[in-house]
Amino acid sequence: MEMDIFVVDAFTDQQFKGNSAAVVPVNDWLSDALMQNIAAENNLSETAFLKCVGSNQYEIRWFSPLTEIDFCGHATLASAHVLFHEFGLNKEIEFITTEVGRLRVLLNEQGEIEMTFPSQKPDLVTVVPAQLLAGLSKAPVEVLKNRQAYVVVFNSEQDVIDVNYDSEQLKQLAPLDVVVTSASSQYDFVSRYFWPANGGDEDPVTGSIHAGLAPYWAEKLDKSSLLAYQASTRGGVLKCVVSEQQVIVSGKGVLYLKGKIYV
Repeated sequence: MEMDIFVVDAFTDQQFKGNSAAVVPVNDWLSDALMQNIAAENNLSETAFLKCVGSNQYEIRWFSPLTEIDFCGHATLASAHVLFHEFGLNKEIEFITTEVGRLRVLLNEQGEIEMTFPSQKPDLVTVVPAQLLAGLSKAPVEVLKNRQAYVVVFNSEQDVIDVNYDSEQLKQLAPLDVVVTSASSQYDFVSRYFWPANGGDEDPVTGSIHAGLAPYWAEKLDKSSLLAYQASTRGGVLKCVVSEQQVIVSGKGVLYLKGKIYV
């Protein structure tokens, strides 16, 4: 079997920055085991598989090297980049997902891919898990969580940059991941994302968690349009617009590779 594969650096306008995702269009779904093996072989944060089901409509599934993921922003951006720039789509795309419904995606006049996500605003945690406290080198100001991750708030941007983490401790929080965040002087807020239970130690740029971070910071900063930076080694910039039910997360992508898979 021969299939196309694309690799896109997401949430950046420079190669070797942002977060890389593989995109594999398929005519029919492969077995779960084969998709997982392909994702593990790619060894990127995510591999997205796309199946066209209508005019500008695609079912999408995301796999990390370890497991299938129910919501991934950067691989959605990478998929849209491929469809817009390699397949010639020029209208709004609708991605159909199992866990987060239908995702509306469009290419704006600034060349940014706008993704409309359901708001996943986190709730305050009253009892913080011991593994979370033991897994981070700095004490949180407060801890919240949503369906995806624990949200750990720090006093300063430097705390976010400097914090160390213990993967074995954080792995015990599965199925939830951990994001650390603070307000920022250059941006509205910054973050780092750790997911040893589901994909790897630190994710370079995590679009999906901004459906939770942006509503939190919108309320704290009393503004609906925010600029975010994920302060990983590769780094990535995300624009967020928050409404009551939705969060629009926008960014750019850069094609790195296109080729063939033979399985």
